Amino acid sequence: MKPTGGSPAHGARAATSSAECDEYAGAPRSGQWHAYGSDPAQYGELYRPEGHPRGVAVVIHGGFWRAKYTATLGRPLAHDLAAHGWAAWNLEYRRVGNPGGYLATLDDISAGINHLAVLDDLDLSTVVTIGHSAGGHLAAFSAGRQRYPRWSASKVPVTAVIAQAGVLDLVAARRANLGDGAVDDFLGGPDMPVNAAIDPYQQIPLHTPLWCIHGWSDDTVPITQSQNYVQQARLRGAQASLLALDGDHFTVIDPESLAWNLTRQILDSLGAEQMT
Repeated sequence: MKPTGGSPAHGARAATSSAECDEYAGAPRSGQWHAYGSDPAQYGELYRPEGHPRGVAVVIHGGFWRAKYTATLGRPLAHDLAAHGWAAWNLEYRRVGNPGGYLATLDDISAGINHLAVLDDLDLSTVVTIGHSAGGHLAAFSAGRQRYPRWSASKVPVTAVIAQAGVLDLVAARRANLGDGAVDDFLGGPDMPVNAAIDPYQQIPLHTPLWCIHGWSDDTVPITQSQNYVQQARLRGAQASLLALDGDHFTVIDPESLAWNLTRQILDSLGAEQMT
């Protein structure tokens, strides 16, 4: 399958991305690069399993929404997911500094997921977003985005969310100055409001099941972000669960970790039996 969209510059980037994907061993195939917009950051890498996929897993990397963190963080997870029967869509997006910011970033997450509808041979009956840190915020946002006029025409609904050490309460994250002012940077300044359309905590109850996976020793995004979200979600009748484990902020994205093994167990409970 050829990369979709893009200018000649995107074509050159596609070749580069494919080569970079090859450095990770263990997945049946390299990622296929697809542009979903004209900006160099608007692309995804699709990793296909052998046989019919169990579903689609959208991998959304973290990094406090900042440009210095890229989709390379998601590649080992995408490879592992493909090796275990999932079509994995490792999604890049515009971030603060390249340029991004909350509207551009959220638009890209929605557009990047919608782009799955134009890719060949994907069954979109199961689409799970898996996001780490700020990517957990974006994963949760994606499941509720169709409530809001700006994203109401979204073509591809999200059927479940897994937030790995996710930033799920932007008001609390701003108050705690997580990421040295990351929320203010994301919103465009300290005077910008945190409204419900962009804050998962204010969107409770989310009408999509959500799992939080968080390390007890996480000093980057405290586990209270997950604990408070799940507690409030359950009180409001939503389906939400927390798996708290030993480990720090990055344990949850280590493909060799217990946390990642449990993540795949959750996915296996959601996806179809794989047919070869």
